Amino acid sequence: MEGMELKFLRRSPRFSSDRVEREIRCHKPSSKKLCSRKLESPKVDSFDSLSLTVDNAEMDSSRKLETEELSFLKQEESNEATLSLILETLNLTAELSHKIEAESSPFSPCINQEEAPKLFRRNSHFVGEKILRRSPRLSSDANYSSNADSCNGFGKKIDKPLSKFPRPSLSSCGNEQSRSADNRTSILRGAENCTVRHSSSELLESDIECPVEKIRNSSGVKEKRNKNKAASFFVGDPVPADEAQQRWKWRYEMKSQISKRQRMAESDDDEDMIVHNVECHYTHASIANTIISLGDCVYVKGEAEKNHVGTIIELFKTTDGDNYFRGQWFYRVEDTVIKEEGSFHDSRRLFYSTVMNDNPLDCIVSKVNIKRVKPRVGHRSNSAPSFDFYYDMEYCVDYSTFRTLKDDESLKNIDTAPTTGMETFHESSSLNSLENIPKKDNLELLDLYSGCGGMSTGLCLGAKYSSVGLITRWAVDSRKSACESVKLNHPETHVRNETADDFLGLLREWEKLCKRYKVNDEEKTRPSRSKVSDDNLKSTKEKLPTSEYEVSSLVDICYGDPTETGKRGLKFMVHWKGYGSSEDTWEPVEGLSNCQEAIKDFVKRGLRQKILPLPGDVDVICGGPPCQGISGYNRYRNIDSPMDDERNRQIVIFMDIVKFLRPKFVLMENVTDILRFNQASLGRYAMSRLVHMNYQARLGTIAAGCFGLPQFRLRVFLWGAHPNEKLPQFPLPTHEVIVRYWPPPEFERNTVAYDEGQPRELEKAVLLQDAISDLPAVLNSESREKMPYEKPPETEFQRYIRSSQYEMTGCEANNTGTDSLYDHQPYLLGEDDYLRVCNIPKRKGANFRDLPGVIVGNDNVVRRDPENNVLLPSGKPMVPHYAFTFEQGKSRRPFGRLWWDETVPTVVTFPSYHSQVALHPEQDRVLTIREYARLQGFPDYYRFFGTVKERYRQVGNAVAVSVSRALGYSLGLAVRRVGGDEPLMILPPKFSLSNYIQFQKPPEKKDTD
Repeated sequence: MEGMELKFLRRSPRFSSDRVEREIRCHKPSSKKLCSRKLESPKVDSFDSLSLTVDNAEMDSSRKLETEELSFLKQEESNEATLSLILETLNLTAELSHKIEAESSPFSPCINQEEAPKLFRRNSHFVGEKILRRSPRLSSDANYSSNADSCNGFGKKIDKPLSKFPRPSLSSCGNEQSRSADNRTSILRGAENCTVRHSSSELLESDIECPVEKIRNSSGVKEKRNKNKAASFFVGDPVPADEAQQRWKWRYEMKSQISKRQRMAESDDDEDMIVHNVECHYTHASIANTIISLGDCVYVKGEAEKNHVGTIIELFKTTDGDNYFRGQWFYRVEDTVIKEEGSFHDSRRLFYSTVMNDNPLDCIVSKVNIKRVKPRVGHRSNSAPSFDFYYDMEYCVDYSTFRTLKDDESLKNIDTAPTTGMETFHESSSLNSLENIPKKDNLELLDLYSGCGGMSTGLCLGAKYSSVGLITRWAVDSRKSACESVKLNHPETHVRNETADDFLGLLREWEKLCKRYKVNDEEKTRPSRSKVSDDNLKSTKEKLPTSEYEVSSLVDICYGDPTETGKRGLKFMVHWKGYGSSEDTWEPVEGLSNCQEAIKDFVKRGLRQKILPLPGDVDVICGGPPCQGISGYNRYRNIDSPMDDERNRQIVIFMDIVKFLRPKFVLMENVTDILRFNQASLGRYAMSRLVHMNYQARLGTIAAGCFGLPQFRLRVFLWGAHPNEKLPQFPLPTHEVIVRYWPPPEFERNTVAYDEGQPRELEKAVLLQDAISDLPAVLNSESREKMPYEKPPETEFQRYIRSSQYEMTGCEANNTGTDSLYDHQPYLLGEDDYLRVCNIPKRKGANFRDLPGVIVGNDNVVRRDPENNVLLPSGKPMVPHYAFTFEQGKSRRPFGRLWWDETVPTVVTFPSYHSQVALHPEQDRVLTIREYARLQGFPDYYRFFGTVKERYRQVGNAVAVSVSRALGYSLGLAVRRVGGDEPLMILPPKFSLSNYIQFQKPPEKKDTD
């Protein structure tokens, strides 16, 4: 799709095809892409809250009575006689039944006229005495069907359905589904002693005209089902017709709208659809001699796998005499996007969902005991729980979202389960409780794998736009030049030049030191005269005649092996008395046993200055853990087992740091390859770790070009949020974009974009000329670090990118008034390559094929012209050999020239003109560092440190500032709890190309005269 200018819309199929559904409907959850669709939420006002609980003593008593009175049922041969007997026994529990019914109140589900539920096919099979329920979970077939739009369903759109639920899908559907999950407040989420009492649902409130596919039940299946009627049947009188039609209005209206000519045919393959030929509803059923009621949690039989778990929200009989229930399903972790990467999770943990559908009553196996608990972040208790399953979070396929359940009005009087056996806070330590952390004027951010600081810079800028103060307090990177760039632009930041592994080790040691010297304040210490014995001194000082060296002070701390002695551990930088700072040395803590006073002073000073974070100190952790082992530029990557590659283990370290520090928010960025290789195991692992820690999570892929940059650059972003915080949204695009490539098909629905047909107002795509045409012309040999602009900005992008630091941040301290241009230097080409570049025509599409001595065959393969072998003054050929062999001679990229009306696919870490299109449109050089920085959204005032190559690398590795700035805005809304519950949000008008000062100005009023 290269070169195609498109609005960035989702293209993925909304429904899976009949063929695909038939292939996967009975199998274990898998990675196959299933149907996804827009879902519309019902109005909250249409629901009535009701109690979930029934007195335990009453329930135990009734169950005992039911067991005693129903024990003879298996001996009865006649279903009618059995029903008569059981109705007599029910008189003994009438009072309880009335109480249960009295607690149920009807609610009105809503269906948008624009969106109708599709008919989902269900294929149930009998095994022994049970029918196998085959649909509440994900499919795990690795194949992906691109013909997903062919799913059969209603031909016309229906007004106000409640249960517009797709089969659970690994990729996400439109953002309306999330609203559906949040707003459906009367589908109660609490459970006590295996009961989750639901309000009765009404799917439709308006006229419906919908051709419905017919169900054809084979005679064999019907015969088997009849044999099971003795094991499962309804008890008690049907719900009065007027009450049933009020509580389940949608189903009866559906029935009335279906033409008599469109009667349901019998087909075993067509059972998985909304059942419309309802005759009456019930409130109780008998399953294997146990009374099941509306709102009960039950096991539902699966095929050769674990039983599914759901809640009964309807019990009804059809005009054909078949008994059905409507179930609302819980997910197990393996049923979600996490899949096999959740193997270390608690097997008893479930996830609430709003997915529901109709199933034969015989699918039910038994009741199950499920409780709702409050999610906690902290340690685990070994106490045994008093329930079979628990749930503490909701899962939505919409952007693979795990989120905290809302404590809405219907849940206020529900007794939730104690946190026994769940993750809880250490109540004894204020560091571990988010509630105990005092409010701050500014939130504090830790930037891991910071590079030159693009991600944290954008987050802080965007948060400022949403009226939230966010500062980068700490930054960590293993490259010295990148750390110097952060210091240059963020002098207030504590920057550490070390690996993330060593940083984690240091954090653990720092916590121990802080506890030791903070708690034992009154403990006697050794004399302040600190000495180190010659035996323990690791660095020799030959000019000292004595056997002791006196410690003047400790000036720094680290963990690892900075002097490469082969011994890792906690080290202090020692400043020696009588010596200059150039003589400071790293010494192991074991060698400073006589320097307790100096260590104590250093720790106290470090605490005041916050040189390192403690658990609870960090509000936001962001970072892009490198995964070179799976990078598309790595020809030797381990595709089958990426976690075996040490270069991919940084995701593990990143999550270990999150676990230790327990921040309020987490944002991880990475390349889309984490969703491509080895069934997306790295991406699933990252989300699994967050959810295992009880963090909310949301996954999306974002294109940088959607926020006003002249490059496509698709990246994966993973939000995490503490269970007490609001989960941030993803910002929708502000600009059209030229699409260059697509994410993996399975995660295509995680792409942050508008749905097809959804109203939008997008700015035109930003092109190369919009971004760099105002910059001064420079030569290949340009070496100036600073220069004047020479001419004013020509486009809206240029006016924005040239904003001063004060204009961007609104901080008076940054109002320096400088108007110089930095880092406008290209990589210096060698003499031969420079001559080649000078011979590339200055026109669109020009590349090495335009050089003399090249022949292009009919098959688009280039070869050298034997009769025109032009040589350079060095004696080398004008066209190098690698240009003929690159991509089997079919590539047009070597020595390719960019053009003004184009964009760049992705800014990389070096202008590789031998294999990439990297030449300036009209100058004989590659793009400069500053030109690359503009393509990444760095303001012109942002400077870079290091060699030319190092600065290119810093820019290419950075998160596009325009993207992180948009994410920072949504983060700020989440901090203030003013963001929506749906996964996507719309940015304010002109957000992407407005600096802070412009953004604060009220919009100009249009002249109406």
